[in-house]
Amino acid sequence: MVALKIRKVGNSLGLVLPKEVINRLRTGEGEDVFLIEGPNNTYRLTPFDPVFEQKMEKAEEIMSRYRNTLHVLAK
Repeated sequence: MVALKIRKVGNSLGLVLPKEVINRLRTGEGEDVFLIEGPNNTYRLTPFDPVFEQKMEKAEEIMSRYRNTLHVLAK
């Protein structure tokens, strides 16, 4: 567990993530991270866009369903 302190940044509030957390998230300055609300008032911080992930799952489902058609079209 890592304790974070809320700090004033301009007119907003922000969190500073320690270097170890940044390394574990495999992210860096200027990159997006996503705070996802979970069950029982929990949150998860991730560098992966959950909306993009859902779209990719749907695309993979479509490609799997029409694999033969896509193979013919690729020729």
